Amino acid sequence: MITRRDFLKVTGVAAAAAALTACGGSSSTSTASSAAASTAASSEAASAVAKLDKVKVAVPNDTTNEARALTLLEKNGFFKLKADAGLTATKNDIEENPLNVTVDEVEAAQVPNVLQDEDYAVINSNYAISAGLDPMTDALAMEDGTSAYVNVLVCKEGNENEPKIKALVAALQSQQVKDFMDENYKGAVVSVVENPTDGYDSSIDYDALNGETVSCAATPAPHCEVLEICKDILAAKGITLDIQEYDDYVIPNTIVEDGQCDTNYFQHQPYLDNFNEEKGTHLVTVAGIHVEPMGIYGGKQDSLAPIEG
Repeated sequence: MITRRDFLKVTGVAAAAAALTACGGSSSTSTASSAAASTAASSEAASAVAKLDKVKVAVPNDTTNEARALTLLEKNGFFKLKADAGLTATKNDIEENPLNVTVDEVEAAQVPNVLQDEDYAVINSNYAISAGLDPMTDALAMEDGTSAYVNVLVCKEGNENEPKIKALVAALQSQQVKDFMDENYKGAVVSVVENPTDGYDSSIDYDALNGETVSCAATPAPHCEVLEICKDILAAKGITLDIQEYDDYVIPNTIVEDGQCDTNYFQHQPYLDNFNEEKGTHLVTVAGIHVEPMGIYGGKQDSLAPIEG
């Protein structure tokens, strides 16, 4: 497989051959030279792949996201995990590693920042988007849309039926939000809502909520961006949505547990389950909203050829 870099080499040689012909050189000779140069470039690319004797990959360091990343890497031929690795797999569960892959565990939000130092990195779509990457065009491989890692709206146990929280659920599960995801993320963020609402819940007395505020802690993209759509929906009923932005995977949970914030919207269900188990928190899912397929991105490598080769 010729990488983008090698393709540029090939096209440059072809352009030089064309220039020679225009200056009076032999067309057949230049064509043959161009073909030979192209073959040489292909051989050079293959050789470069063969010489890659080790591979460095960065993955998120939290339990569920690391396991998810390792599963995606296994699916794409990087290594083989132990059969019983499951949802808590770590790099210690790599059973077969013929490509000599080194896995660097990095805090999820920081993975895009180390991409240039790694051959590859597995990045959550929200952090990829925040870093200016387009998951649909920049990722070399992605999970499919059937991922079990649904991003959820969360509150403290016992608050699930508070009217203002139910109002936020209706807004998040609206057709407006689904359309926003479809139009802006084009497959990088996929709604899981089967029957979108008009933004409102008929069981709620919105007049009684007029003047109320509901707070939600969220990570920047896509969560805070989606919540901006909800803010307008709720504002039409006199409800203020206080969006609290955090580039962090811990604080949004602790402030909901402590009662400083009503809800959060940043994590998938397996992460929440693991967080509750490890921290002894009492956070519950109110609604599932979307999935963000995780992707493999190229750092020093611009294709999966070193793996496939």
